[in-house]
Amino acid sequence: MEQLITIYKILSDETRLRIIVLLAQKELCVCELSDILAVSQPKISKNLGKLRDLNLVKSERKERFVFYKLKIDNPILNRTIKSILDNLSDYPQLVLDKSRHIDNENLLNQCCNHRTSKL
Repeated sequence: MEQLITIYKILSDETRLRIIVLLAQKELCVCELSDILAVSQPKISKNLGKLRDLNLVKSERKERFVFYKLKIDNPILNRTIKSILDNLSDYPQLVLDKSRHIDNENLLNQCCNHRTSKL
């Protein structure tokens, strides 16, 4: 029961929910998340820290940048995110986040221009 409560507390914060949904779709760095969500990098970093502390995201350093990806070993989170993604059109803000990422992909890659291929 505790794990269920923890997951829903995490998802109750709009910024964290938006981050989780984006990371469920693609590995991203802080500067990319900041641009997509139009939220300051310190706020993104703080929220990623909470997600990392709860073992919900994993990070990988690539040169100067740290990239984050959603961990897939939490069945409660997986089912919840799958339901959200399967019904994405019901969540206009999440649709906007996804479209901002697609529309700005070339711009976003400038912050981590060492990428040689799409993740």
